Amino acid sequence: MSKQLILRSLVVVAFLASTQSVYSADWAQFRGANSAGISGDTKVPTKFGPGDKELWSVPVASGHSSPCVIGNQLILTAVQREKHQLHIVSIDRQTGKQTWNYTIEVSELERGHPSFNPASSTAASDGEQIIAYFGSYGLVCLSMDGKLAWEKRMPLTKSYAGNAISPIIAGDKVILYRGNYVDHFIAAWDKRSGKELWKVKNSERFTPNMACTAVPIIHENQLIAHAVRAVQSFDLDSGQLIWELKCSTTATSTPVICKDEVVVATWNQTGEESLRPNFPTFDELLANNDKDGDQRIDRQEIPKLFYFHRSEGTEAPQNGYPFQFNHADPNKDGKIERAEWQVVLDREEDRQKGYIEHGLIAIPLNSRGQVTESDIRRLEKQGIPEVPSPIYQDGLLYMVKNGGLLTCVNVERGERVFRMRTGGSGTHYASPVIAGGRLYTVSGEGKITVVKLGSSRKVLATNDMQDFTYATPAVSDGVIYIRTHSRLYAFGQ
Repeated sequence: MSKQLILRSLVVVAFLASTQSVYSADWAQFRGANSAGISGDTKVPTKFGPGDKELWSVPVASGHSSPCVIGNQLILTAVQREKHQLHIVSIDRQTGKQTWNYTIEVSELERGHPSFNPASSTAASDGEQIIAYFGSYGLVCLSMDGKLAWEKRMPLTKSYAGNAISPIIAGDKVILYRGNYVDHFIAAWDKRSGKELWKVKNSERFTPNMACTAVPIIHENQLIAHAVRAVQSFDLDSGQLIWELKCSTTATSTPVICKDEVVVATWNQTGEESLRPNFPTFDELLANNDKDGDQRIDRQEIPKLFYFHRSEGTEAPQNGYPFQFNHADPNKDGKIERAEWQVVLDREEDRQKGYIEHGLIAIPLNSRGQVTESDIRRLEKQGIPEVPSPIYQDGLLYMVKNGGLLTCVNVERGERVFRMRTGGSGTHYASPVIAGGRLYTVSGEGKITVVKLGSSRKVLATNDMQDFTYATPAVSDGVIYIRTHSRLYAFGQ
């Protein structure tokens, strides 16, 4: 080999080595590798905020998705409602400058809960392709320079809570769990061609209290999905069901692997007494809503929502339970009378008798067939989050819910270690992440609380982003990326 060729080879090796050292820890999907939310990086700052440890910040269009960090790129999904446009945007992670923007025009945008955003799904990448999903459009596969490779159009999703599920890439497969009123399935496509490899339709019917935010995870050849009313395991190659646990759950929390078990926070509003709608008596309904005084309630007089308070933290806002007028008007005369309303109350009483207690459950990974109550371990019954996924490290599992209530559980013993208030009040939609032995939790009002890991209860910092913050942070190479309602920040030492 010539000296010149050897020199060139050394230059290439040095370049590759430097590139790998700079971008050694991609955060290439929702919550990083296998959606576990774990970064071993010890250089991520503890105290930060606008103007403090800020490497850069840029304005971004509306969206609740997290950054996908791959190589020198940050990939974001976004929406411009007034233009009926969906966006997949690439941002240079060193400068924060936009490098390209792939735009999708749609005739109608997905709707949901007032806090929902049509760009809530986090993109995934393997360094060769970028996969993004929108409930208003479907799956989109782009090259790394933003060119369309393939797409899979899907009907407009319909769900009161909104469809915020994120796709994943598993080897040569793209995986998506899609839950809503229109089509309810989990499927795999070839990541290069877009060819459907398998699809499993879910027979469970969506109801108004259901959501779809849980990301499937991988254990060996198992694809584990937190679906509505079930936790399921599929063969990754064939889609064949390996095991299934039927339970009362709304599919909001991404599962986590804890040694030889998978642990799932199976939340359902019916599992918490304070979240169950308390319908008024007919006399109370008349007193507050009978505008014409005819001792009956017509369609215009019935409340569209019956409100009830969230549990644990009075700072959290009220929720609304949607009510269908037709359910209380069987004779279709446009009026609800006393006897008809009593049927509604009786039906609600019977429904509440069937409420199933939710909780934090552990399922053996070697399960087969139908998993029963006797096969699982119930680790915790209280403090179960509505949306944020739990996180696990060194035998301890952490979960945070509305009101900033943080619960730590020893998984092996199945015991609560501690419970504390983080200082972040109100709703919590972002999932916690771990970096350098510290836990980062994010409240909807933009308070990022950093807690020391372990059995202690020490809050190291509470950082104010000065804006609503619903997106889960991304961590890579000493930098934590935070997306607020209006901006994307990069914080580092």
